[in-house]
Amino acid sequence: MSTHAKRERLLLADLLEAAGPTAPTLCEGWLTRDLAAHVVVRERRPDAAGGLLLGVLKERLDRAMAEYTAKPYEELIQLIRTGPPKLSVYALKQIDEAANAVEFYVHAEDVRRAQPDWAPRGLDPVFSDALWARLEKLARLTGRRSPVGLVLRRPNGQTAVAHKGTPVVTVTGEPGELTLFCFGRQSAAEVSLDGEKEAVARLTTAQLGI
Repeated sequence: MSTHAKRERLLLADLLEAAGPTAPTLCEGWLTRDLAAHVVVRERRPDAAGGLLLGVLKERLDRAMAEYTAKPYEELIQLIRTGPPKLSVYALKQIDEAANAVEFYVHAEDVRRAQPDWAPRGLDPVFSDALWARLEKLARLTGRRSPVGLVLRRPNGQTAVAHKGTPVVTVTGEPGELTLFCFGRQSAAEVSLDGEKEAVARLTTAQLGI
């Protein structure tokens, strides 16, 4: 496993373990047990994980989620911590980094920011740049359902267009915060929004993300 993905994986496992199985998360309708099961199914049940994107596999995904949610919570945490099976595509370093660094970062914040006493987490510049590079590639995909034009801006002035249209809302923040915003965690992301009041309101309740 490569550096960013491995670190975020271990942090997520630690956060889930500390929170316990019945803590809230930012994922609507999911407790920490559900989130842990999701992470394990995604890596260990590729036959079912496709249901995250394909409706035809939704029932298979639901069955796999029910199966893993019923497992001991400690077992789920250990499966997350030890990583995917050797024959999994996620065991390949390049795929692990590309697919999991953002995934685990977002889910770690799903656990952290659902707690009443959460505090901002400082990200090192290298990881911030990695998140930005990934967000630039995913911006159009995550912003495709935006009801308004959407521009992402780093404090250093770098920008990415997530959705073309008018009126335009510019969302400014650090890469980690912009990532959370674009993955549907608008209310928890520490960003500033510049645009018409109605457009801003529409964007903050839009269904963003993959």
